[in-house]
Amino acid sequence: MPLLPGAEPFHHRGGPTGVLLCHGFTGSPQSLRPWAEHLAAAGLTVALPLLPGHGTRWQDLQVTRWEDWYAEVSRELLLLAEECEQVFVLGLSMGGGLALKLAADFGERVAGVVVVNPSVRSDNPATVLLPVLRHLVPSLPGIANDIALPGATELGYDRVPLHAAWSLSRLWHEVQQSLPRVSQPVLLLRSPQDHVVSPANSALVLSRISSVDVTERLCERSFHVATLDHDAELIFEESLGFVRRLSKATQPTEATDQRG
Repeated sequence: MPLLPGAEPFHHRGGPTGVLLCHGFTGSPQSLRPWAEHLAAAGLTVALPLLPGHGTRWQDLQVTRWEDWYAEVSRELLLLAEECEQVFVLGLSMGGGLALKLAADFGERVAGVVVVNPSVRSDNPATVLLPVLRHLVPSLPGIANDIALPGATELGYDRVPLHAAWSLSRLWHEVQQSLPRVSQPVLLLRSPQDHVVSPANSALVLSRISSVDVTERLCERSFHVATLDHDAELIFEESLGFVRRLSKATQPTEATDQRG
């Protein structure tokens, strides 16, 4: 099945610091492409893979599971680790959950984590019905394109395949279990006006991770897909500053907690 125009993965070979970007559920690299290009222009080595089942049609996502998505970002992380001195993991929505699990599982091979509106829990009581409902209904209306900026569009599916949604709920459980093992520096950016992911997701992340160096920033003018919204430049600059601060091996910085 051919890729949707704009859904292509993005890779850039830059300096000794690498960043891995993980896109969200039913989305594609398009939602993170400007972010990836900004980091690449700053001289970083960048990997923005296309997750299995994404970027084509929703039926292709139906036959994949969270293990497939996680295997892809794990593979990309190991490739970056081979050619870079440090690797940071970044993610939007479900991609934020994947990034946090990578940090928990790969330990010192991940130098820091940046998450934007991370999705790590269910915000819909009907999620408990997915084990049965997925066998009765193939899909429900999509969740893509929650953007405040006029004219901005996210390339994502217009349907949510329920077999994949059920697997996403299993990923949430895995991420929640792994959060206490996240001890790397974390930058969390969230939108107060998010119509896809509730504030409880970020609150859960901040309450369970073991990191001491934690920074929280608000994307006041953006909705869920903040990387394509009014606060995109804030995300780009904050994340680049975060990476640069932690990449200065000759100038270690003291741990800070800047929540609020």
